[in-house]
Amino acid sequence: MARFLVSAAHKSSGKTTVSIGLCAALTARGLTVQAFKKGPDYIDPMWLAQASGRPCFNLDPYLMTAEQISASFARFSALADISLVEGNKGLYDGLALDGSNSNAALAQLLELPVVLVLDARGMTRGIAPLILGYQAFDARIRIAGVILNQLGGSRHEAKLRAVIEHYTNVSVLGAIAHDPQLALVERHLGLMPNQECDDAAQHVQTIGQRIAEQVDLGKIIELAHSAPALPGQPASTQTAAGAVFANAVAADAVAAAPVAVSQPVRLGILRDKAFGFYYPDDLLALQAAGAELVPVNALQDSALPAVDGLFIGGGFPEVFMPELQANAALRSNIRRAIEADLPVYAECGGLMYLARTLRWKEQQVDMVGALPVDVLMHERPVGRGYVTLQTTFDAPWLTATAPAGQTLSGHEFHYSSLENVQPGLKFAYKVLRGHGIDGARDGVVYRNVLASYAHLRTGAGSDWAHQFVNFVRSKTMEQQTQSPGAARTLLVKGQPVATDVEGYLKNLDDWSEDFARAQAEAEHLVLTEAHWQLIYFLRAYFDEHRVQAQVRAMIQYFSKVWGPELGNNHHLHALFPIGGPQKQGNRLAGLLKTKGEH
Repeated sequence: MARFLVSAAHKSSGKTTVSIGLCAALTARGLTVQAFKKGPDYIDPMWLAQASGRPCFNLDPYLMTAEQISASFARFSALADISLVEGNKGLYDGLALDGSNSNAALAQLLELPVVLVLDARGMTRGIAPLILGYQAFDARIRIAGVILNQLGGSRHEAKLRAVIEHYTNVSVLGAIAHDPQLALVERHLGLMPNQECDDAAQHVQTIGQRIAEQVDLGKIIELAHSAPALPGQPASTQTAAGAVFANAVAADAVAAAPVAVSQPVRLGILRDKAFGFYYPDDLLALQAAGAELVPVNALQDSALPAVDGLFIGGGFPEVFMPELQANAALRSNIRRAIEADLPVYAECGGLMYLARTLRWKEQQVDMVGALPVDVLMHERPVGRGYVTLQTTFDAPWLTATAPAGQTLSGHEFHYSSLENVQPGLKFAYKVLRGHGIDGARDGVVYRNVLASYAHLRTGAGSDWAHQFVNFVRSKTMEQQTQSPGAARTLLVKGQPVATDVEGYLKNLDDWSEDFARAQAEAEHLVLTEAHWQLIYFLRAYFDEHRVQAQVRAMIQYFSKVWGPELGNNHHLHALFPIGGPQKQGNRLAGLLKTKGEH
């Protein structure tokens, strides 16, 4: 299993740019590259995924056990030719005094050869004791080579190479000149996510080309292959990527927490320029629990699709305040869905979006307005770092049976705080470590909504993905098992329309083409011209005869319109697979349910 760690002597040495460039350059060589990122981070992994063309997974010694890290790394590395792990901060930096959660500890656990990226600005002979000190500090760590970064020119490079060759036994794997084209845009919360950059793909390609020109990729590949075999490593790492890649986590997650996948749920997920902070293993865990992930664009979509629940991750809603406010239709649609008890889980940026208003600098805009709070952005972080939470009895789907509740671990990083919090508001968490909403509480609970500043990770301190999907499933089943006369709400262009639990209209006058489209979407049916012809035939027939048309009446009519090869029973049932034209067709046509055909 070819693998290596990209680390540095200190933060801001350029290791992220180098890691992105190496991923892109190795991928351009035809290798399947699996990227990992040490610690809690969304943005670096998004760039690494852009460069490798594959999801990047996080390895977090604070939130994950050594066994979990090893299992995750082995699982996804087995599907690639070479694996790159990008560290965070410096090689020996970490929260623990003994370095047990440092990059070096991760390198030791996974037996990763280390490539040290050194910012060499202003350095010549002094680079030797730096390298020697890093080697001597922990002899168990194998520093396999260095990449010199931010060089001032060829003379500077020559001096550094001569010093390193004379005083150390470390190979120089590359020397990268100072180049503004390699820079990644930064702002108040760090790097700008790739999804916000219209030229992200081109920028990554440029970085990859520059790195390939200045780094010896052959030596990188060679040192990666020098890593020893890991315990339990498969004999062959060649797989039929794609489905195997997704099933790897899915199979493991199902084994850990079996679910009734015969009862799938449709889970909306906001994914756009404003909201993009999602861990890939969480998304796989949601799918493993039986959730079909349905993308929603908060900037462009005017209404939610037919979904059973909603997940709103973190992001930068403050950067897109005007666009989010301008999409009043979706905000209103989400607010009404929440009032109709749609299960919703929101983290950080998602919490901000569900608030009444968002204020940053001199601007204040309206948000969804489902939660009785306002959001204020600050110039400095309000909460950052790891959090430890304890669930309260108000947590809708996380409360454990133990009196003390369920203890969860996660992380937070927010520059905002809540204002004008409605008295008596319920909270899902007691904060044991971290800041949360007010230093003591986090996780606003309203109806079936849980919205917090904390980011959770399935398999890293919680099992939230399975718990949330099970909660959504239970609410969906409750609705489906109501009495036959009970009403159900279908959102049509943002407006609720009453149907029974099977989808038949309660009121004939509520029918419209938009209703037919919304009902078809809920039933996963793509309407064609043939569907519309039959829908309007059914409505016309009912208007004339005041009874529903029999299938034989449909065949008689459409054999003349379409010809006998299409105007037949088989084709009519193929058009309407859920109940045939007599049931599904009449539902879409907005006709009332009857006890049988007429």
